[in-house]
Amino acid sequence: MDVKMEASWKTALKKEFTKPYFLEIVTFLKTEKSAGKTIFPPGQLIFNAFNQTPFDKVKVVILGQDPYHNPHQAHGMSFSVPNGIKPPPSLGNMYKEIQTDIGVDMPKEYGNLTSWAEQGVLLLNAILTVRCNEPASHSKIGWMNFTDAVIQKISDEKKGVVFLLWGKFAQEKQILIDETKHLVLKAAHPSPFSADKGFFGCKHFSKTNEYLTKNGNAPINWKLLTP
Repeated sequence: MDVKMEASWKTALKKEFTKPYFLEIVTFLKTEKSAGKTIFPPGQLIFNAFNQTPFDKVKVVILGQDPYHNPHQAHGMSFSVPNGIKPPPSLGNMYKEIQTDIGVDMPKEYGNLTSWAEQGVLLLNAILTVRCNEPASHSKIGWMNFTDAVIQKISDEKKGVVFLLWGKFAQEKQILIDETKHLVLKAAHPSPFSADKGFFGCKHFSKTNEYLTKNGNAPINWKLLTP
């Protein structure tokens, strides 16, 4: 299969593309499409997180669950939305934490996190596709085999990466990460249902930059570059 993905990732993950589970994902998505189902994000954006953040540039991983399932929101990066779409509630709460943590005012009407991705923040959803208006509808088609392999590959072949694991689902991935050479930061999910249970006040954005700086890497400029 000819996967449209940035070259360094394609090399790093080449074994995954020939495994039975990956071929089953492809078959499933083709079947859904031929049945008239609307899938998010659009096909060319399924691997957007990888294309925006090459393997050799990864410094931070922010792990989400599955893409936004409402029209026009998903564009292949966790928590991020395209230009012209108002930030969903979880992203809005991330903005609030950034403001209180590092004093940066965030844009209320803008939620495209591409400028983070370009600095080395891999915005990775554990599940890479979803059926329109049906959250978690593709959670059992094999994507987590693939994204677990991504996390494992980063852990094995890189060092000094910060993994931000928000909520129980993301924290289950902690077992894939070698904490002797990476930093794992855990907190509640930024969703309105849980943000006040430990996400607010976690200071993960400043802690990430402190760790990166201490390990000789440039900190992330969390202030978004808006059009």
